Amino acid sequence: MDGTPNMADLFGKMADMQKNMADTQAQLAEERVTAEAGGGMVSVTADGTGRVLSIKIEPDAVDVEDLELLEDLVVAGVNKAIAEAEAVKARKLQEGMSSMLPPGLDLGAMGLPGM
Repeated sequence: MDGTPNMADLFGKMADMQKNMADTQAQLAEERVTAEAGGGMVSVTADGTGRVLSIKIEPDAVDVEDLELLEDLVVAGVNKAIAEAEAVKARKLQEGMSSMLPPGLDLGAMGLPGM
């Protein structure tokens, strides 16, 4: 061998990586996270991709004299759910990528975030 990478191997690894990423995206769509705001007065559920699936509001949270509070609770709940979904996504992507890397490869040494 002259040290030249085998193109068939490279294309095979790229295809494997694309399949792995597609599988991870499908898994993320099935993940569910729920975040609460206002002590549970507002509950927001999102999937692992960050898409908000539902918002539940306790009747006690609805005060027509103070709709601004309810609006703030909804925003806080949505933001928490999206943050939790992003954490799930990062973890899943990290797991997926680490299975594709050679054992012992230290990405931190190359200035990349560790996997």
